[in-house]
Amino acid sequence: MLPVANEVFFSLHCSGGVHILQLQSSDGMNRLTRSRVIALIEALDKIRTDSGPLIITGNPKSFSVGADLQEIAALTSPAAYEFSQLGQRLMNTVAGFPAAVYAAICGYCMGGGLDLALACHRRIASPDAIFGHRGAALGLITGWGGTQRLSRMVGKSSALHMFAAAEKIDAQHALQFGLVDQVVKKPLREALRLAQDRHRRT
Repeated sequence: MLPVANEVFFSLHCSGGVHILQLQSSDGMNRLTRSRVIALIEALDKIRTDSGPLIITGNPKSFSVGADLQEIAALTSPAAYEFSQLGQRLMNTVAGFPAAVYAAICGYCMGGGLDLALACHRRIASPDAIFGHRGAALGLITGWGGTQRLSRMVGKSSALHMFAAAEKIDAQHALQFGLVDQVVKKPLREALRLAQDRHRRT
């Protein structure tokens, strides 16, 4: 997929002391292209000095379906290594954010999008959320830290099943696994309530 001139990767605003970063794309899939990853790193670096919590969300169709496979297929080995490092830097920036980070998830949360959700400190999903890491079905494995974070979160057996079998799971199974903290109809509203309450107490 070729980059779109003047493409808007996300919106970022503050509500009651809470930063809300909403991923945006013309097709609603919020693919984590190289350009989007760089833009996200830059945005997070700018707001990390503020004291407010952060919510990362997508749209009703998709949190993020992960990296753009067409873009990955066109990478040379050095470029692929650089992209892996960029992805790791983004996930580490999220995980190391100085305030609480919430993922408010609707629709598809796949591949690198799942890595992004795993890097957040809490995950709140809608009942229609779908999670998965389809890399194994394509002969790929994430280089963005998802394998380590998922196994620490849900245990080695469940993580291995998700990665090796490349199966998708729904929100209720994700809750049973411990992959998400809550399943609610309006995850962004719930995340904002929790984040604002936490912000008032700090």
